[in-house]
Formats: sequence, C-alpha cells, structure tokens
Amino acid sequence: MAEDLVCWSCGALLGGLTLPMRRLEECPACGVDLHVCRMCRSYDPGAAKRCREQDAEEVKEKERANFCDYYKPRPDAYGAREHAEAEASRAQLEDLFGMRHDQAESDSGPSQADKAREELEALFGLREKRDE
Repeated sequence: MAEDLVCWSCGALLGGLTLPMRRLEECPACGVDLHVCRMCRSYDPGAAKRCREQDAEEVKEKERANFCDYYKPRPDAYGAREHAEAEASRAQLEDLFGMRHDQAESDSGPSQADKAREELEALFGLREKRDE
C-alpha cells in the first residue's frame, strides 16, 4: 500500500514508508507532515469540518500533523489539479500586472520596476541629486 502513496504537497512517491504511518512522519522530498487531514481518505473540502468521518474530533489545521485515530492515507492525496489551477491563476495575475517571472529572469535589461523608479526619479529631479 505504501508503494502507491504520494505526498499531498509535492507528489513525491512515499514507497519507503512503513504503515501504519507515524504521527510525525515527514515527506522525504519536501519535509511536510504526512499524518495530516489533507492526506486522509476522509478529507473532503465539501463536507462539514472538511471530514467525512462524523465521529472524528475537528482538526483546525488540516496541513499539520494531528492525533486523529481515523486517519487512513489515500494514494490520490496530491492535488495536481489544485496546483495547476494555482499556477494558472498566478500566471494570469503576472500577465495582468506586468512581466512574468520566467521572462523577467531571462531578460538582461532593467525590470519594469527599475524603469518606473528611474522615471519617477527623473520626474522629481531625484536622479541629479542622487548622482552628485
């Protein structure tokens, strides 16, 4: 069963882990806690308290190690779709507010922020005082 498990945060294979999983077990790739609600079969963002197990005590922090007795790790815990949606949203924001990071790193010229600062300094005469 552990061969099928992947980290809920980074998607790394967890085949080297033994089950039942210890409460303080961490992902060997990214170091996040693994005995967390986000990696449990009962985790359901649409359910009350985001858990389908009615008898379980509520856990406030779904991404931190907990003592839940109903914990059973699920193989599809990695939210690749969630990460893809987040990346798409981030790309839209970067497009809206200027140059994307991957483009900014490849350009050797001044960034948009540097250009804006230069224009403001020239407008208010700060460049001449600063250069003196």
